[in-house]
Amino acid sequence: MTDLPETMTAWQVVAPGPLADHPLRRAELPVPAPGADEVLVKVEACAVCRTDLHVAEGDLPPHRSPVVPGHEIVGRVVARGSQATAYASGDRVGVAWLRHTDGTCVYCRRDSENLCPESRYTGWDADGGYAEYAAAPEAYVYPLPADRDARELAPLLCAGIIGYRALLRADLPPGGTLGIYGFGGSAHLTAQIAIAQGATVHVMTRSMAAQRLALELGAASAGGDRDLPPGKLDAAILFAPVGTLVPVALAALDRGGTLAVAGIHLTDIPALNYAKHLFEERTLRSVTANTRADGRAFLAAAEAHPPVVHLQEYPLTAANQALADLAGDRVDGVAVLVP
Repeated sequence: MTDLPETMTAWQVVAPGPLADHPLRRAELPVPAPGADEVLVKVEACAVCRTDLHVAEGDLPPHRSPVVPGHEIVGRVVARGSQATAYASGDRVGVAWLRHTDGTCVYCRRDSENLCPESRYTGWDADGGYAEYAAAPEAYVYPLPADRDARELAPLLCAGIIGYRALLRADLPPGGTLGIYGFGGSAHLTAQIAIAQGATVHVMTRSMAAQRLALELGAASAGGDRDLPPGKLDAAILFAPVGTLVPVALAALDRGGTLAVAGIHLTDIPALNYAKHLFEERTLRSVTANTRADGRAFLAAAEAHPPVVHLQEYPLTAANQALADLAGDRVDGVAVLVP
């Protein structure tokens, strides 16, 4: 690390709270030294996820304080720990949300490492990518193509991967009809995956700009977040962290349909009516993080058929503005920070 600067610009969540109180604070921090099994990455781009907003506002209780948020990181390896051998200096890699599991629990042994009780996460348990450098365990880092735009790759590392897992959890039948509630970073990528697989996609979102984007990307219809789709849905995914939309989406399902809730945080769900919302074998499922196998599968699919990534670029110095725009539904697609 002798050729690296001693300090870097970063943003920290010091005291979670409303965005009006500026919970994100700019800081000059030491460039992290990679642990024995870690790589140090010079950040080229970091996408802004709604989970970052939940960390900043305190919807997710702090696991570390202060913490540098950001878990959709694209960058180049610039240093390695003594036991890190998978990547060479200059390799482009992606650092995602999941960064540790114990590897021995019943969940890890059955290939459900996303449920590991000892799991830890980038930007929540350890410093993330709202910074010029970030360190991560190499076993949880993904190789990325060197010839792609870093800004377009960054959203794939959470928005894409989580959307992919949500689509799997929704049990969409081949050629089926999918409803998507909310249409931000993850949803606009997931819609493209489903359409490419032959699905008919209907989007329900309160943003008129997001409705227009959905139609541009191939959705069969786009309406308000509480509107009924044109017909019954075989499956649905709720991306908006709004619990009152759960009964709305369940009521739109056909017999045997499944609703997958994709977010890590959701406001309270109101009482459900058994006959209207659950009977006829309708299913309600949550989505919890992802496995590394999910990540590898999605990134391979995205390399073979690159999705259109609709992004808004912000300099790293404007991290507060990016979060505020996300909270205010002023981001069409996904916000990306660039140092």
